Amino acid sequence: MSAPIDPAAVVAEFIDAVAPYDPNPEADPVAVVGVRTAFGQDVFPMSDHVIRALCKALASYRDPDDRGTCNGCGSRRIDENLHCQDCGRLHGILGQVIVDHARRVAAEDHT
Repeated sequence: MSAPIDPAAVVAEFIDAVAPYDPNPEADPVAVVGVRTAFGQDVFPMSDHVIRALCKALASYRDPDDRGTCNGCGSRRIDENLHCQDCGRLHGILGQVIVDHARRVAAEDHT
């Protein structure tokens, strides 16, 4: 079992990691971000440099479970076996190769 993540602590660590590279550390904050969780709450004033870094980090995040969009129905619920949880279709080129192979094997079994 993994330890719970404290979002406010993660934001504070992010700011600590990015702030030393701020070209204008004395400038007034351009944003204030508040985080309230079961662990408590905190407010973080952020410089332009930090808020830009945070926005870039969030924009580049990709969920590990994101396997694209189903070619059949457009759903984003594709499991680790490339099987669409909504329409049942196998996804992508590999999915098509698997379907074609299964059809060949089934046809050979009937001959």
